[in-house]
Amino acid sequence: MSGTAVLLDELAADRTDDPAPARLKAWAAVARPQLRRAGILRGAAQSGTVLWAGGLSWGAQRGLSALHGEVPATALVLPALLTAAGVALRAGLLAAGDAAAARGARVVRETLRRRIIETALPARGPARTDLDEAAPDRAVDGEVDQLTDWLTGYVPARTTMLLGSGLVLAAIACRSWFVALLVLAATPLLPANLKVIGLGTQGAVRAQLAGIRTHQARLLDHLRGLPTLVGLGAHDEAARALERDDREVARRTEKVLRIAFLSTAWVELLITGTLAVVATYCGLVLLDYLHLPVVPDRMSLAAALFVLVLVPAYFAPARDLAAGYHARARAAVAAELLAPVLDAPEETDLPSAVPLRPARGASPPGVCLEAVTVRHPGRVAPALERVSVRLAPARCLAVTGPSGAGKSTLLAVAAGLSAPHEGRALHMLDGRAVPADPGRVSWVGQPAHLLPGTLRENLLLARPTASDDDLLGAIASLGFEDLLTALPHGLDTPLGERGTGLSSGQSQQLALVRALLRDAPLLCLDEPTAHLDPEAEARVLSALRTLARDRTVLLATHSPALLPLADQVIALKHGRVR
Repeated sequence: MSGTAVLLDELAADRTDDPAPARLKAWAAVARPQLRRAGILRGAAQSGTVLWAGGLSWGAQRGLSALHGEVPATALVLPALLTAAGVALRAGLLAAGDAAAARGARVVRETLRRRIIETALPARGPARTDLDEAAPDRAVDGEVDQLTDWLTGYVPARTTMLLGSGLVLAAIACRSWFVALLVLAATPLLPANLKVIGLGTQGAVRAQLAGIRTHQARLLDHLRGLPTLVGLGAHDEAARALERDDREVARRTEKVLRIAFLSTAWVELLITGTLAVVATYCGLVLLDYLHLPVVPDRMSLAAALFVLVLVPAYFAPARDLAAGYHARARAAVAAELLAPVLDAPEETDLPSAVPLRPARGASPPGVCLEAVTVRHPGRVAPALERVSVRLAPARCLAVTGPSGAGKSTLLAVAAGLSAPHEGRALHMLDGRAVPADPGRVSWVGQPAHLLPGTLRENLLLARPTASDDDLLGAIASLGFEDLLTALPHGLDTPLGERGTGLSSGQSQQLALVRALLRDAPLLCLDEPTAHLDPEAEARVLSALRTLARDRTVLLATHSPALLPLADQVIALKHGRVR
């Protein structure tokens, strides 16, 4: 299909109810002052263009006079200085405008990334269950960056075009009102071209970004399952599937570029045609070949050069706006992809202000689950079915049952990390029932989640203000002094992805130290001794006795050795309390 046909197809498919423009406008509002300043500075830079065009035309006129001996050669100094001043003014204002646009774009990106993280992470309420796990990562790393060119190019370009083109048109009119009229007559053709550019690009960009997203997701899945694929002998087929995805992404990218070049050529054709008409008029007037009623038939060489230089400058902001339409199309598609991540479903019965970190020494809450039912997507049977639990403050509840019985789900609901589909999850504070929230919870699971960095950096995640003495004291209070002696660099020991470099027992010890440093009044332990040898399990069990003091504890376990910690034990089977 030709590029023209693609543009016409997209024009026919124009949607008036597209929410993307309103969403983009709302996102850009946080940086409106910087982006408006960028547009004004770039528009004002056209005054520098007018100055150097004036200096150039003046210098050409004086140069011809100097060749005939009418003026001395020193008469060229002032035009040269004027030209240099215009170039310097233009460069300075453009640099300041680019800096303002970059600052505004950075503000918008940081705001959106903060919103994505706050929406995706269960720090302020139940976790999102309607997103796949890679969606927030793709949004933060890739799709937010798709807005950069739109923010730095298209948004300020509208102000630039109004101010900059207005300045240039006024300068042209001062030297030749007829040329200004010719330029103005060509201006209404621009909006139609820009509309077609935007429509023609958006559909192709939508297909391209969707293909990239699919390709990234499949690549991530294949990398995660690479050992399994190799073991099954399916790695060649997986490589061929990735190769097909790669070719499809390349094909869609080529289509985007083809439409971009074709649509931009329309604007260039309009500018070139207008310049040709103006140049023809100026040439005929200078040669004294034009004698028409009303049309001016006298023009100096300096005036002709001046208007010829400024005609392309008049259309330059429109050219930038046309280029910005491609960026706007990418931003609109990115807005569609970001919307499911940013637009969290409305929740009721949630705390209005949840602290990101619990208050030190806060009173332990009681836990109350009232007929809680939880259903996981794609599963017929509920993970929990009308489960009711009451746990008094500073008590320990152990939840047992076979794998898949719903133990982890019960802990997540009780902690406020997941919202039940039916029933209520409450925390009892001083006799008051409040919605469960993760702001007062420490979570320890198996395996422990450790990030690349040093051991100190992983511990400081729980309490960023902690000193080395605080960290060493927490390690010693749980009886893990030999943990540091076994590591080559103590707190500065580097850890790899998922705690590479530590044994399972050492990783779990660090997770317990972090829980102690967080000092939350509600402690959730999800299989804290799973996959540990008997010696490591005994060490963790001893630390748990210390960690559970003066805290409310929810413990999911298969291990009979942990049951003596509990004041209350319930058994789950198929999501029900036995």
